[in-house]
Amino acid sequence: MRAAGLVVARALDLVVASARPGMTTGALDALAEELIRSEDARPSFPEVPGYRHTLCTSVNDEVVHGIPGARVLVEGDLLSVDCGAIYQGWHGDAAVSVIVGGAGAGRPEDLELIAATEDSLWAGAAALAVGAPLHDVGAAVEDSIHASGERAGRVYGIVEDYVGHAIGREMHLDPQIPNYRVHGSSPTVRDTFTGAIEPMVTLGTDQTRVLADGWTVVTVDGTRAAHWEHTVLVREEGLWVLTAHDGGQARLQAHGARFAPLT
Repeated sequence: MRAAGLVVARALDLVVASARPGMTTGALDALAEELIRSEDARPSFPEVPGYRHTLCTSVNDEVVHGIPGARVLVEGDLLSVDCGAIYQGWHGDAAVSVIVGGAGAGRPEDLELIAATEDSLWAGAAALAVGAPLHDVGAAVEDSIHASGERAGRVYGIVEDYVGHAIGREMHLDPQIPNYRVHGSSPTVRDTFTGAIEPMVTLGTDQTRVLADGWTVVTVDGTRAAHWEHTVLVREEGLWVLTAHDGGQARLQAHGARFAPLT
């Protein structure tokens, strides 16, 4: 899974570096597929029934599951890219959000949204621990988003219709991992659990709808959204982010979590 995760990380690096004004989302998809297959891996998403692309490319008010195609990116677009890869039967899954044209081209509120969503991902990941309730992740994500909103002077919407998930020999496995506080009983995290933590946050409502293509999820009020995701391994010794180049060491430790890569 570490090897699969690093393939995903390199594919996302390539996509982010290539996401400039004038580029189409379909061209980004082709770049990601070529890289993944060049590393003796294969894209995960085409194995989801009814989907045939390597990436999900969601722009501005699109929250998740945006379909790559002829759409031309323009400077200042908020682009969220989700990518999965399979290597020797094991899955990696991650997502990033960026401003097309670089941070200097972004609206201040979009930059703050991206940062708040990414920070909530790391807060959620840091809440993972063997023997802890899995729903601690969602509580940590929600608390992080609320804190970021208070600092920015706004109320963010935390999308509840789409959540994280366990991952391994398949991309989507139970149990699900909510990005918000859940009251009541929770699954307990076990040693060697691997989960994909993926908050989706908006500048407005938390309500979404699916477009006529049957995939693309948008905010009902047209406000912009951000999406971040990493695949995380949980062990007694600590955490290892399988889709981060450095294993997530700096960000995990900044949130008080133990970092423990396999040796």
